[in-house]
Amino acid sequence: MTYFTFLRENVRWLSASYLLAMFSGFGQTFFISLSAGQLRLEFGLSHGDLGLLYMLATLGSALTLPYVGKSVDHFPVRTVAVVVVIALGLFCLAMASTFSVWMIAMSFYGLRLCGQGMMTHTAVTAAGRWFSAQRGRAVSIALLGLPTAEALLPLCFVTLAGFLGWRGAWTVAALVLLLAVLPVLMTLLARNRVPSATEIASIKPEGRQWTRNEVLRDPRFWLVSCGINAPAFIGTAIFFHQVYLVELRGWSLEVFASAFLVMAAGVVCASLVIGPLIDRFSARRLLPFTLIALSLACLVLAQYHAPFSPYIFLGLIGVSNGFNSTLVSSFWPEVYGTRHMGAIRAAAFSVAVFASAAGPGLVGWLIDLGVPFDLQVRVMGLYCLVFCVVLTLMARAYRERETILKAE
Repeated sequence: MTYFTFLRENVRWLSASYLLAMFSGFGQTFFISLSAGQLRLEFGLSHGDLGLLYMLATLGSALTLPYVGKSVDHFPVRTVAVVVVIALGLFCLAMASTFSVWMIAMSFYGLRLCGQGMMTHTAVTAAGRWFSAQRGRAVSIALLGLPTAEALLPLCFVTLAGFLGWRGAWTVAALVLLLAVLPVLMTLLARNRVPSATEIASIKPEGRQWTRNEVLRDPRFWLVSCGINAPAFIGTAIFFHQVYLVELRGWSLEVFASAFLVMAAGVVCASLVIGPLIDRFSARRLLPFTLIALSLACLVLAQYHAPFSPYIFLGLIGVSNGFNSTLVSSFWPEVYGTRHMGAIRAAAFSVAVFASAAGPGLVGWLIDLGVPFDLQVRVMGLYCLVFCVVLTLMARAYRERETILKAE
């Protein structure tokens, strides 16, 4: 099946996954952090204070996600998607009307759980389950929604905030979700996808089907998670403190927001390349390469402060995100099976949310202590290089385990 034939025959379900991924942007750090300056000013918060609130709220969503995430295993995708979109819209309204520090924390929690957590989780889990034979390709297409969000939403927010204020921009986000996205998703998901006989015949035997508890007891899972979640920690930390970064560098917020277009282009290019490569070579074989672009991005941000630096930095971040998100979404079902993938992916995604929670709080605390930002970024880049080696060893360990299981 050619790429365009695949798109044409499955446009309904690919579009639904794409929209879920795209509008998860309202709960992603790159969007939420655009209000950070106003929140600090209006409520008298420091970088560390706001980062701590964000960290605690994100940790709360990470603790909740394993319980609500397994709903994808037990309910139709349409039902889960409708509930999550409505909830995300309501939390956008909560952010628009926030009047106290505790309400900021509540809004952060809901946006992270429903947006970054459940919208993305539902999109990739549904795509991976609907298209077992072409999982890499389907997931890469679904995740193109994220660069679309990164390209459009920051500029839209900055423009709307200029006319309506930051609260007005959040109100518009809620209306878009409830009045536009929700009806479209309900229409697209009115019919569930059933794989054709040809697809079923082409699916490779999936081998052992791991349960979530078995996965959580596997040390390989935790070592791999420490590597593949580096983008969540680093990207969230830097994006959440982007207002501080642009002030430190002497850039403008508008210029930094426009550089998200380059980031989106990087995600698209990486996603379109990595999807077919996964289908051809397997996610396991490509695992050792997932942190190379991120390590280069950290080097650029730490070493170069010129006005063009945001474009190079965010371009590399885009390549990293496109490569990593597509690979990880295919990697877990490849090594642990698909039968319990909703519960397994929810646990794995919860670990990613923990990583993204730790970033803003830790970096904000270090900023308040006076630790140079460039030093922090260099340490992040070094961590990525170390884990390139670790992931190489883990890929070999998974291959050896698969050989042993086949021999049995």
